[in-house]
Amino acid sequence: MAQGVPSPRKRGSNAARKRGSKPARKKMDSRMRGNDGNRKPRIGLALAGGGPLGGIYELGALLALSESLEGVDFNDLDVYVGVSSGGFIAAGLANGLTPERMRHMFIENDTADEPFEPEQLLKPAFREYALRALSVPPLLLASIWNYLASPWSQSFFESFQRLSQAIPTGIFNSAGINQFLSRIFTAPGRSNDFRQLSRRLFLVATDLDSGESVVFGAPGQDHVPISTAVQASAALPGLFPPVEVDGRHYVDGALRKTLHASVALKEGANLVLCVNPLVPFDSELAVKRGAGKRHKLVDGGLPVVLAQTFRSIIHSRMQVGMAKYGVDYKNADVVLFEPNSDDAEMFFTNMFSYSSRRRLCDHAYQKTRIELYRRRHELGPILARHGIRIRLEALKEKHSLVHHDIGGHAEKEDTLLAASHRLGDSLDELEHWLKDRLPTRKAA
Repeated sequence: MAQGVPSPRKRGSNAARKRGSKPARKKMDSRMRGNDGNRKPRIGLALAGGGPLGGIYELGALLALSESLEGVDFNDLDVYVGVSSGGFIAAGLANGLTPERMRHMFIENDTADEPFEPEQLLKPAFREYALRALSVPPLLLASIWNYLASPWSQSFFESFQRLSQAIPTGIFNSAGINQFLSRIFTAPGRSNDFRQLSRRLFLVATDLDSGESVVFGAPGQDHVPISTAVQASAALPGLFPPVEVDGRHYVDGALRKTLHASVALKEGANLVLCVNPLVPFDSELAVKRGAGKRHKLVDGGLPVVLAQTFRSIIHSRMQVGMAKYGVDYKNADVVLFEPNSDDAEMFFTNMFSYSSRRRLCDHAYQKTRIELYRRRHELGPILARHGIRIRLEALKEKHSLVHHDIGGHAEKEDTLLAASHRLGDSLDELEHWLKDRLPTRKAA
């Protein structure tokens, strides 16, 4: 996995950078057709959200896919769609940052020229606190006046309900996301402007006042800086205050849909690779597969109950969307990668935890490799239609993103991967044996 930083792309004049100009169209046409003049498959990538943990999982999964799929370059796709933390990763890929480069930036944190400080994601929203605190005196006076004006028409508590307006709309300040990405995307060879990218990037947020999805990067919404769009798409209500853009307020894009793969399909993508990091946990299945003792989720208290509820809601909604894609876009393929429902590692790690990022990234990397090998007979023909080959030889090699074995974790993952390979090979041999024997039996 020796992937370096891509060389900066040369850019033309400002007129040529604008979408819809003749140079831009010519470049897009050349990307859509091969050397023989035939139309090339258009490939898109859709990344869901899930907090810092979700972004780490997606990065690990992309590292596995990038080294295991021949014929696809995750920095040279036709369409990128990102929601919440997925927008963070999608924006980086569209700007030429390789999965390996982002691993060093966000996981290893060993890029001296582009340092990333996880603490900036957890800074209290002091400005929001102050503004809400300043609103308390007038709200209190208004409540008292309202009660005294008509004490018999409403109860004491009803009169003071307006004091709820003083509750902050978010705990943490997300401005650090904007500042960091703005600095990263204004480096040479990159851009913080949707219109200057050579690839289509879409970041989805939810308009707080209308409840409708807004696709930043689409016509009419492509003037917004990419860093601001990522901040808005990742503004999870209750944790981060809504982000104001052009006088309107936006929150997490996952409130309406989980993946928004339809954005890529509407752009003409023939194949959309999707990564969803959050699935509901099946405790009974985990026990059956020897993943540990049975967990009674209710024992984990409110946070665990809410986590399971949230994951169940967004996952069921995503399944409905996936089924709809098959009906509305019959000529396109949508391939989804996500954790197994018995993955206790992913479920019981706090989605906003960053301390165990190296271990979780490697966990996602190994699990995705195992899943790709297990589904090779299903996915092989689908990917082949779009010029992509699964590199089985790469999947059979032992790799780990964690250089030092932490608590036997890396060794355990390698053992699991090897076992999966042995089982798959045995099933292949059995399948071939049956095919060879069946005609003989019929002839007899």
